[in-house]
Amino acid sequence: MSDGVWAAPGRVNLIGEHTDYNEGFVMPFALPHTTVATVSRRDDGVLRLHSADARGDAVELRVDDLAPGRGPGSWTDYPAGVVWALRDAGHAVGGADIHYESTVPTGAGLSSSAALEVVTALALNDLYELGLERWHTARLCRRAENVYVGAPTGIMDQTASACCTAGHALHLDTRDLSQRQIPLDLAALGLELLVVDTRVKHAHSEGEYGKRRAGCESAAAALGVPALRDVPYAGLERALARLENPEVRPLVRHIVTENRRVERVIALLESGEVRAIGPVLTEGHVSLRDDFRVSCPELDLVVDTALASGALGARMTGGGFGGSAIVLTETSMSATVRTSLLESFATKGRTEPRIFTAIPSPGATRVS
Repeated sequence: MSDGVWAAPGRVNLIGEHTDYNEGFVMPFALPHTTVATVSRRDDGVLRLHSADARGDAVELRVDDLAPGRGPGSWTDYPAGVVWALRDAGHAVGGADIHYESTVPTGAGLSSSAALEVVTALALNDLYELGLERWHTARLCRRAENVYVGAPTGIMDQTASACCTAGHALHLDTRDLSQRQIPLDLAALGLELLVVDTRVKHAHSEGEYGKRRAGCESAAAALGVPALRDVPYAGLERALARLENPEVRPLVRHIVTENRRVERVIALLESGEVRAIGPVLTEGHVSLRDDFRVSCPELDLVVDTALASGALGARMTGGGFGGSAIVLTETSMSATVRTSLLESFATKGRTEPRIFTAIPSPGATRVS
């Protein structure tokens, strides 16, 4: 008999890519796809983890033995890391039996790892009566991923999973963690936002993602600012001229212009000019492709095909090197765009993409 069931969603990012670890602006919303955890508290100091999607038996760990670098390098590092982060922060968390089931696509850039972390933290927060706010659990989940798992991610994914609300995108300032819920009811306007999972897998804890982050940090140091968020859009060209390392200049250009794009999208949404965000999304893809260099042929194929089929805008979303793209389209054009995407992937000999409509959904919650 379990003590309860909790759920946490994946997310898609409307705009604001790679800005979170540069203390900038992001704008994700939660997806209806969730990771569900059925949890029982246990008082013997054992953490027992099982997933319906993983092969093999349940994994048992002793909570007293959890420490960065000691994990097996599997999916269990994410929930184990959360337990470690909670305990390391001084919270009295003991053992638990946790069974996971998930509909969040893995390796698709839709934050399946954050959903796994957040649902674990939410369940333990409730079971052990820790009294943590949602934003606080998100910060602890990020620490678990950064320190325990070793993936240099920012705060966006965990905050989106923990804090988003239905029918809204979350405007998050990743420096002070202030939040604003921005209404995003595309269906009422005859619009759809498609998520196109290219089925090309990536791993944030490996090489290229870390290189981009290190490049941004070195550029900020060279410019004498705490983070690239502090480089003003109006002063971008002057900042670029000051950088002696030509390899980091395009990274800086992307971050500064991407923060500006988040502000533009918010202004357009709040003024009711929702269709006008399409070209801004496409600008974001060009910047990620050419300046940040994190796209791939499949993501570019999605964007090029969607635009040629009449979509209002499209861009890759997530960390890059595979994963998903988003496409803003008139609902009346959605079937045409979907068909064109499937045909273009087949013609190019690529694996058939998974396509679904993104619906702004609630953040993490207790189910029962």
